[in-house]
Amino acid sequence: MTKTLFILNDPPYGTERSYNALRLAGSLARRPGEEVKVFLMGDAASCAKGGQKVPQGYYHLETMLQGPATRHGVEVGVCGSCMDARGITEDELAAGTKRSSLGQLTDWTVWADKALVF
Repeated sequence: MTKTLFILNDPPYGTERSYNALRLAGSLARRPGEEVKVFLMGDAASCAKGGQKVPQGYYHLETMLQGPATRHGVEVGVCGSCMDARGITEDELAAGTKRSSLGQLTDWTVWADKALVF
């Protein structure tokens, strides 16, 4: 089993780094023998905000997080202090994501065979 940690820092929209990271995380999670965790920090904490409304045909990061989390067992942690700095409460988090901490990121980093930072 290969264990990969994705650490995202960029906002959900405006750049495509978070989008591309989640595309890769989802693709990897679908492969046999792969275990994936995703940690959102900095502006990427906003990727986990529930109730996002985007223009028709535009990618939807809330949905991209929920798919791997619910169908492929991907754990998605959201930095708690980053949430606080952006006024995001736990009640506002998308399904399949959870408030997390630097301590958990540290544990996940030790757990991982590979860490990819976007």
